[in-house]
Amino acid sequence: MKSPARSPAQLGAIIHRERRVRGLTQAQLGTKTGLRQATVSKLEKGEPATRLSTLFDILATLNLELTVSSRSKTPKQDIGDLF
Repeated sequence: MKSPARSPAQLGAIIHRERRVRGLTQAQLGTKTGLRQATVSKLEKGEPATRLSTLFDILATLNLELTVSSRSKTPKQDIGDLF
């Protein structure tokens, strides 16, 4: 799966989708990563001030990784339509 994210909200939507695909609640993901359910919720909503270590803990728990690449020429609103 390759999903572009150009904003915290888009990254949060990807994490939300992947959590649901794995059949986990926010509370279960929080327990697996040592985080509160509220922290998982904030990350999925794209709220600011998420620590990078928190993001990487959640990505690892979901067996995901972050890849940085040059932006495509696709307009931002088209990428948002993917979610």
